[in-house]
Formats: sequence, structure tokens, C-alpha cells
Amino acid sequence: MSAPHILDTLSLGKIVQIRERLFKAQAAGKKVFRFESGDPNFSIPSNVLIALQTAAAQGKTHYIPNAGIPELRKELTQKLVKKNKIPVSSSENVFVTNGAMHALFVVFQSLLNPGDEVIVPDPMWTEVVENIKLARGIPVGIPLLNCNEFQYSPQDITNKISTKTKAIFINTPHNPTGAVLSSETLLEIGKLAQKHNLWIISDEAYEDVIFSPAEHVSIASLMPEYSHRIVSIFSFSKSYAMSGLRVGYFTLHDDAIAERVQKILRCSINGVNSVAQWTALAALQGDQSPLQSMCIEYQKRGKIMFDALSGIPGVTPFYPKGSFFIWAALDSILYSKLGVKDADEVSSLLAAMGIGSAPGDAFGESCAHTLRFAFSCDTQMVEEGATLLRQALLGVK
Repeated sequence: MSAPHILDTLSLGKIVQIRERLFKAQAAGKKVFRFESGDPNFSIPSNVLIALQTAAAQGKTHYIPNAGIPELRKELTQKLVKKNKIPVSSSENVFVTNGAMHALFVVFQSLLNPGDEVIVPDPMWTEVVENIKLARGIPVGIPLLNCNEFQYSPQDITNKISTKTKAIFINTPHNPTGAVLSSETLLEIGKLAQKHNLWIISDEAYEDVIFSPAEHVSIASLMPEYSHRIVSIFSFSKSYAMSGLRVGYFTLHDDAIAERVQKILRCSINGVNSVAQWTALAALQGDQSPLQSMCIEYQKRGKIMFDALSGIPGVTPFYPKGSFFIWAALDSILYSKLGVKDADEVSSLLAAMGIGSAPGDAFGESCAHTLRFAFSCDTQMVEEGATLLRQALLGVK
């Protein structure tokens, strides 16, 4: 019997399944609350919309350079140096991708050989692990604990390093818990990678969705001497509410891997949508105050949802330091009250009421008794939905 196709080993995703249920309910005229999906509801800034229209009107709709238009790569280089403090020596070290998810695909395909291990947080956004598997790599999970505020433990990482370990994956702010890694923890992880000559893949898609006093720090800024082994990934989806325009980017400083990157970019997309790239350029060059305004509104929504989930027997929510997710642990008290056996059934019960959520086991092996709730939808939906969510989990008919 032949081995299964690699795609047959991947899941279609529980979040997608919940989303489809909500779409069907919505099409049937039922009001739904989109707490399952992390899609910013904000409109793109007016100057960005104008740039989109202008680029199309000017006929900028043809083939473009494989790694991105030069103007955008140059602007991204300046952003990475000034804002993220990453030592990027040239725009040739910056690559534009079809969103941050495509960046993950490109990086893992370019970096991993079959059987290579990548250490990842557990829980972790599903597509990270799936992309490692798609590259024939092996994800090795490090359980994150509530008692440690879901920090990525350098000691736990040390215990998982083997002769097959190729890279350590970092995500801060973290999806799904909303945890943010401190400079001290990042530096410890960086030194650990340096000691074992490991790659660091740093997913920083939520860099601008962060709540004071927490601060986002790029690990590459802490270790300029090791930047040749660090890949830093970013996205326009969360920072500028441009999720549908699909623009992400990453930086790396290894010539051999960069050559592979060019090949996989050519074979997978042959260049990101040209109009979207000119739009991204306008986002970088325009007024940056909307980033702060969105963050303030996210913090307001997060508090509404956290308060709604607090004080419910059998539910322990974690207050996020970044991202737009509430991670909530569930226990048998809640299951008994609702007449269900696990978090999956709680999620299904909520979906039947039109309330979205993401089951914890969609994110890893250590978090079966958890749910993730997104507060990226509009504030009114959060206010109304959080009230119904609380009633549902309290068992109020």
C-alpha cells in the first residue's frame, strides 16, 4: 500500500467548519456573532483606498518582479530598520508574499528537509503546524501554561532540542492566547538557538495589536550578530485591516535560502497582486495614527468580552496582552451544567445559537479543554454577542 498523500494528513480546520455553520445560519436570516474568525472589521484608511483605485486606473495591473515591486521593498526595509530595529542591509533581503500565511509556506518550504523538527508553542495557530507538515517537517510542541501567562519557556525548549531540530518558531503577540513575550524571554530563546545553531522563525503578524503596558519587540533586533539565522514575518492584514488584499512580507539574510525563496515564490504565485502592493506602499507612507485608534478600540472590545466571560463557573478567561483573542479554559463544572462532554460540544452548542468560537484542540494537543473567542468584529457585535455568550455559558435559557 502506498503512503498517504501529504495533503491527506492535513485537516480542513475546525474553525472553517464553525465558520461554514455560521454562514449558513446567516444566509437563512439568523443573526450570528463572528467570534470564531480573526478578521479585522475596520475599513482601510482613505489614502490607502485612493491608492488602490489609482493603481488600477493607471494600469498597474501587469506582471511585477517576483519578490515584490522595488518601491515597496525599499519602504519595507526602512520600516524594518526604523520601527522594528532589525538590521536589514538591503531591500534584496525583503520578500513580499501573499499574506503572512504564504510567507510561512515559503519559508518552511525553503528551509526544511524531510524529517527536520521545528519547535513550536502549543497552542499555536493551526496553519503554522500544517505548513511545517506540508514541507515534510515535524512540529514539536511546547505546552504553554496559564500559570505562566502562556510564556514560551526556554527551559522547556531546551528539553525538546534534538539532533533533528532545525528551527524554533516564535509568535508574539501570540495567536491564540494573546500572550506577549518579553525582551528577556526572547533573548534567552535567541541565545539558545545560537548555542545549537538553530534557525529562528519569528511570526510578528500582530505587532501593532498590542495593549499597554506590553510592548512588541522583534527578536532580530536583540541579536544583530545572529540575524543571518533569523527570519522575521509580518503582515498588512492585522495592522492595516487589509486581510482581503493579501500582502505579507519577511526578511532573511542567507543567500542560499534566499535563492530557494525566489524559486518557490515563482512557482507558487509568480508575484503578489500588483495593485495590492501599491496599496501596501501607500499604507506604509501614510498617516499611522489609525493603527493606534484600532488598537484602542480592540482593547475596549477585549475588556467587554473578558468581563462577559469572567465569573462563570467552569470558565477561566485569560486577559490578552496583544492580538484580538480571548483564550478561555473550561472544566467539568461547565460541561455538567450544559450537558456536554467537552469543549468541542460547547463550541457546537454555541454555533447552534449563532455564536462563533474556535475549539482549543484546533490549536494543539495540550489544549483540548479551551475555546478561543475573537473580538475583531465590530464593537456593537461584541457588545451584543458577549451578553448572549455569557447567558449561554451560564445556562440561561
